[in-house]
Amino acid sequence: MPAAVGVIQTLGFPGVLAAADAMVKGGRITLVYYGLAERGEFFVAIRGGTSEVRPALEAGVEAARKVYGCKEISFYIVPNPPENLEVVLPMQYTAKVERFM
Repeated sequence: MPAAVGVIQTLGFPGVLAAADAMVKGGRITLVYYGLAERGEFFVAIRGGTSEVRPALEAGVEAARKVYGCKEISFYIVPNPPENLEVVLPMQYTAKVERFM
């Protein structure tokens, strides 16, 4: 069964940092990608079982909302991404993150 994907996008770096920290602590997930979206918006992607990604994502959204000046732009979960989605989008497990699985 493929691992679910969860993504949070925020306005400003402090919010995405708080979200990433809360997500890693909020579930047995792996942070697989972080990047700059546009206009000062950042996003972070996590992978893991759906039962772990959902509470971790909720914790991340809550943490981002608590950061002064941060605006949570969007968040979503893809429970079972197809293989071709993994090839095209930056959400695969890489050698850099495999030791945290």
